[in-house]
Amino acid sequence: MSSFTFTLDAECPQTWARAGTIQTPHGTIQTPIFMPVGTQATVKSLAPEDLQAAGAQIILANTYHLMLRPGSELIASFEGLHNFMNWHGPILTDSGGFQVWSLGHLRKLSEDGVTFKSHLDGSLHTLTPERVMQIETELGADIILPLDICAPHPCPPQEAREAMETTHRWAERALVAKERFNPHQALFGIVQGAFEPELRQESARIVGAMPFPGLSIGGLSVGEPKEEMWRILSYVTPELPREKPRHLLGVGSPEDLVTGVGLGMDMFDCVLPTRVARHGGLFTSKGRVNIKSARFRSQHGPVEEGCDCYTCLNYSAAYVNHLARTEEQLYYRLGSVHNIHFMLRLATQLRTAIIAGTYPTFRDEFLAQYVPASEKVREDQREKWKAAKIQSV
Repeated sequence: MSSFTFTLDAECPQTWARAGTIQTPHGTIQTPIFMPVGTQATVKSLAPEDLQAAGAQIILANTYHLMLRPGSELIASFEGLHNFMNWHGPILTDSGGFQVWSLGHLRKLSEDGVTFKSHLDGSLHTLTPERVMQIETELGADIILPLDICAPHPCPPQEAREAMETTHRWAERALVAKERFNPHQALFGIVQGAFEPELRQESARIVGAMPFPGLSIGGLSVGEPKEEMWRILSYVTPELPREKPRHLLGVGSPEDLVTGVGLGMDMFDCVLPTRVARHGGLFTSKGRVNIKSARFRSQHGPVEEGCDCYTCLNYSAAYVNHLARTEEQLYYRLGSVHNIHFMLRLATQLRTAIIAGTYPTFRDEFLAQYVPASEKVREDQREKWKAAKIQSV
């Protein structure tokens, strides 16, 4: 197995944007990169061949869900996730910590780890830093994450500090355990600190100095306004080691990708592209559209002109509209293919712009024409209100 390496290929002098190359045992990753999320060893509605055709270089799977079903021991009998799901590119597995914290009253925290009840059948389980390393060894991903504590938003400063310090102690234990189980896997450290700038900077310095080959930024996109997330990152990035790749956990709308790259992030993951696709939301260069809308009912051209995804190259928007409105299974595949391809193409465009020295221009032009979903919803609501007012006159 080859070792994990990261090489910086280009940096933007006006921002923190950078392009790099990651080498893993299962292939090369060019950053910035978006990672499709295959929570249960599958990116919903897509086959590995679909992901490969869309340009995916690495996918993410969820330790919590896979340990419960089908079980890491079973996956280990297939020599890991790559064989089990027939995806032979790089894989990242998270620790399952975020899912455990979201269980609320079903979990109990101690210095040793966390005990929780399964959301499936109520069975009792315990995760410790060492147990997570064992499970992730059995899953066999190229990049793995340690058990951490994701503090809620909002969070009192003292609670945020306690969560951060526990995360640091667990990180040290994970490093020791990983060497015992599988030294070939790349274990990323996780920066925490909730929404306290001083804590975030402290965590970035402490975790950044540990012998992790890469770092993940956790505890963001947990309900806070986007402006708050970007503000916190502006404190974190200057404290991070330049030579290590940076992964922004659970963040991945188109505007997040473009903005996050400028704040120094290299890797992104999120269920958003496939989740919104299943409900009719498709990404375009001008913002998210609802393919179920009447305006697409008779559109002969693709969902977006110029898009080279499998869906847009082969099917009319009218056909995709029909499939979505009738809830045909094929729609879920075609919609997800389009959104995943959009994100991966956007990551490639960002990399090209960074290398060419034009990232600030690309960012400004993209954000100027891309209407975020939240603003689009408000715009639609205003239009509906105007229409209703006109009809009532």
